[in-house]
Amino acid sequence: SFVVIADIQYADAADGYDFGGYRRRYYRQSLNLLRDAVAAWATEKPPLAFVLQLGDSIDGLNARSGEAEGALEQVLAALGQLPVPVHHAWGNHEFYNFSRARLVHTGLNSRPAGAIAGLAAGDCQAYHFSPATRFRVVVLDAYDLSILGREPDSPRYQESLQLLREKNPNNNLNSPAGLKEPWFVEFNGGFSQAQLDWFNEVLKFSDEKQEKVVVMGHLPIHPDASDRVCLAWNYEDALSVIHSHQCVVCFLAGHLHDGGYCLDSHGVHHLTLEGVIETPPETNAFGTIYVYEDKMILKGRGRISDRVMHF
Repeated sequence: SFVVIADIQYADAADGYDFGGYRRRYYRQSLNLLRDAVAAWATEKPPLAFVLQLGDSIDGLNARSGEAEGALEQVLAALGQLPVPVHHAWGNHEFYNFSRARLVHTGLNSRPAGAIAGLAAGDCQAYHFSPATRFRVVVLDAYDLSILGREPDSPRYQESLQLLREKNPNNNLNSPAGLKEPWFVEFNGGFSQAQLDWFNEVLKFSDEKQEKVVVMGHLPIHPDASDRVCLAWNYEDALSVIHSHQCVVCFLAGHLHDGGYCLDSHGVHHLTLEGVIETPPETNAFGTIYVYEDKMILKGRGRISDRVMHF
């Protein structure tokens, strides 16, 4: 069994609202909800194998107040109460606070040393691990293609900006107004070709070993498990890699605070987790996933529903 949580977005700040101005965000309270979640996880029977933190651990507000390091320390200290590995996806709010080069040197870098052999882009955070026989988890880097967190003079930044400008003519690149493909906004990102090629090789290996694979990344990659604004830029490319293999059973994402779910045409479950940041203080938003030979059972807490995912 393992646990999942998304979009904690902690900041030591009074409650606020989303960019639309009508969804309440509980910045200070989100740390308390994380601590409550950790306390619940510590009592799990059988004990947990690992934690998947699906990105946006702290909020972009911290960058403005100069509190990024301190906020991250508190989130990592809460997660550090557990005696199991925590695997982190990087989301847009991580990049509002830190450059990619800096993130590598924080506790959010859960990529094992040497885990990325064969992947051309050295700073890509994709990696995989096998916590049990015939079971593998792949962590994808959904901001490998992005203008967030990269130096403006870097080739990857320039490539990403060019793609974004081609698809989004708005002055404000965070605005999806009038776009045919509204997911081409600055707060999203995508997967480089090098990462997709690497991902394809990992899944080929898992097919051969007859493994079941769970994939996680901050951004959803299926339109039926997301709204159209929150998808990864080249979500179709990631989907086509998954669909060309037999092994993937589930894709876990955050980013869309409302959450979402679908079972796609190839039998892959796409689960987008509700965000802690928009969860009222009297409830919570996390889940425990129990893995069996032929299914995974999600036991949700608070805003997250129970679910049985057969494969």
